[in-house]
Order: sequence, then structure tokens, then C-alpha cells
Amino acid sequence: MELLKPAVGLLFWMVVVFAVLVFLMKKFAWSGIISALKEREGEIESALKMAEETRAEMAKLKSDNEKLIADARKERDQIIKEAKEVADKMVADAKENAIVQGNKIMADAREAMAQEKTKMMSQIRKDVATISLEIAEKVLRKELSDKSKQESFVDELLGDVKLN
Repeated sequence: MELLKPAVGLLFWMVVVFAVLVFLMKKFAWSGIISALKEREGEIESALKMAEETRAEMAKLKSDNEKLIADARKERDQIIKEAKEVADKMVADAKENAIVQGNKIMADAREAMAQEKTKMMSQIRKDVATISLEIAEKVLRKELSDKSKQESFVDELLGDVKLN
């Protein structure tokens, strides 16, 4: 049991050596160790603060990117909508223009047909008048000679005239 109970002298010298060691450590090394620990603690704190700031900045950048993407999509949709409206308007204008052109062509054709009909009718009247005058002239010449001959001649002239 003596091994478990140290002697008083040994205890005394152990306490003296421990006290001297603590005194020396406090005098020379303790302030360096404490300052190194505080410096290390400051570096860790600044690194944690920087990481937190970086995380916050990344979150802000992510939200800004999402906002930019949303704005770009919105702008794309607006451009597509405007392009579709312009295309629809162009198609509608082209249809309307085609209808107007078609109506104009039809009106011009009807007018040309009416003018041609009028011209033809005028020519027919002129031809009928000319033929009538010729017949009248021939009838008058024959009438002067003989009435029976005149009637047969008028019948003959009427047989020669073909009206379409």
C-alpha cells in the first residue's frame, strides 16, 4: 500500500515544481499561447463570417438570376405575342388587300364588259341602219320601175340579209 500513498516530501517537491512550472509558463509562454489562440479564434470567426457573407451573396445572386430568367421569359413571351399579333395583322391585311384587289378586278371586268356591250350594240345599230338604208335605196330604185318587181325584190333582199 505504500505505493498508493506518496510520501510527504515527494508531494512537497511535486507542488513546488508544479508551481515553478506554472509561474514560468505564465511569465514567458502563457501570453503567447493566449494571443495565438485569440488570433486563431479571430481567423476562424472571420472565415465563418466570410462564408456566411458568401452564402448570403450566393443566395442573392441566385434570386437575381431567377428574377432575370423570369424577366427574360416574360420578355420572350411578350415578343412572341407581339410577333404573332403582327403576323396575324399582316395576314388579315393581305386578305383584305386581296379582297379589295379582287373586287376591283371584277368591277373593272364588269365595266369593260358593259363598255364592250355598249360598243357592240352601237355597232349593231349602225350596221342595221346601214343595211336598212341600202334596202330602202334598192327598194326605191325598184319601186320606180315596177310594183310587182319591187315586192319580189324586197323578198329577195330579206332572204339575203342574215341577222345574228
